[in-house]
Amino acid sequence: MAMSREMERLRAEHAALVALARIIMAMLKEPAPSRPADLASARGALRETLIRHLKCEDWALYPRLRASGEPELVRVTRDFELEMGDLAEDFAAYDGKWTAELVAADWEGFRRETMIVFDLLKLRIEREERELYPLADRLYLAATPMTAAVPNQRSARLGD
Repeated sequence: MAMSREMERLRAEHAALVALARIIMAMLKEPAPSRPADLASARGALRETLIRHLKCEDWALYPRLRASGEPELVRVTRDFELEMGDLAEDFAAYDGKWTAELVAADWEGFRRETMIVFDLLKLRIEREERELYPLADRLYLAATPMTAAVPNQRSARLGD
C-alpha cells in the first residue's frame, strides 16, 4: 500500500477510535449500565479498530519509518515504540477483564478503568498526529515524484 494511502487510513482509524470512545464515554455518564448490548457493540467496534490500527503501525508503518535511515524519523519511531509498545497488550488485558457480567457488577470500577484507558489512547493519538505522522508524511513526499505529488495538475491541463 502506498504510504499516503496508509497514512490516510491510519488517520481515518484515529477518527473512528475517537468517535467510538465518545459513544462509550456518553454511556459511562449513566449511573448504571442501562444499554449493555449497545455498550458491548461499541466496545467490540473499538477493539477491532484499535487492534487493526496497532497492527498496521507495528508491522508496516514503524518498520518502514525505521528503514528510512533518516535519523530524526528513526529516533521518533523508536521512542514511540518504547513508550507505547505495550498499548495492545494493556488494552487486551483491560478488554478481557471487563466481561459483560463484571461491567454490570462493578460499573464504577469499569467507568474508572475505561477513563484511564481512553486517556492513554487519547494521548497516543494526539502525539502520533502531532509528532510522528507529519514526519511520515514528509518521508512520503520526499520519495514521491513531483508529478505524482500533484495528481490533478495533468488532468486540469487536459480540460483547457
